[in-house]
Amino acid sequence: MADKEGYLAKPSGECCLKGTLHEGQPRGRTETVAGIETYISAPQGRNNGNVVLYFPDVWGFFNNGFLVMDGFADAGYTCIGLDYFRGDPVWKHRKSRDDPAPGFDYEAWKKKHIAFADEVVPGWVEAVKAQFGSPTTKYACVGYCFGAPYVCNELARDICTAGAFAHPAFLKETHFRRLKKPLFLSCAETDHTFGTAARNDAIKILQEDKKPYNLQLFSGVEHGFALRCNLDNPYERYAKEESLRAIAQWFDFWLAQ
Repeated sequence: MADKEGYLAKPSGECCLKGTLHEGQPRGRTETVAGIETYISAPQGRNNGNVVLYFPDVWGFFNNGFLVMDGFADAGYTCIGLDYFRGDPVWKHRKSRDDPAPGFDYEAWKKKHIAFADEVVPGWVEAVKAQFGSPTTKYACVGYCFGAPYVCNELARDICTAGAFAHPAFLKETHFRRLKKPLFLSCAETDHTFGTAARNDAIKILQEDKKPYNLQLFSGVEHGFALRCNLDNPYERYAKEESLRAIAQWFDFWLAQ
């Protein structure tokens, strides 16, 4: 159910400041698109000619996110993500792996970056389409936590054919009501932003409005599992990898229609 501010998926909380860093060498490149630092990961093998737009969680540009974008490239997509935090992700405000730095005003940080992202994302998407697209290119979009509203906003427009989010935040009923395109929800059973009651309410909206959707729900993991899990735990690793695989297959189906 919605909270007193009308959120179904609540704003990101202190749990979003925690996580495990993953090892690996990202292979994409960064360049400026529409004035915003942008990561581009191109397929090295099979290339389906389509683009996945990537909207980061509050950790922004960090190794885990780059590797996930590379994962979508491995599935055949050119994956393109933007740094709407402008070099100021939450991981720069931690005194240790699990604790925020003293004096960090998380609420002010969120307010500042939401205002900027709300303003620039639509223009950035148009710039990506102009720079990287062709008349035959199709687009999908994926967002994690902070990025979920931008997925829903794009699915209410006409560029993307399908979208997905994992462990979402900052979502209101209107985000679900305005959807025009299919949505994949990759969720944790235990989630401080998108708990069982809120998740059920969101699904009820999608059912009432006859919106195409698919719900993937994992027990035994928590918010952040698809980006910041402990890869030394076999089940957490499985859930993370299965989330990405299933989202890519969702895109494969809808973009082939």
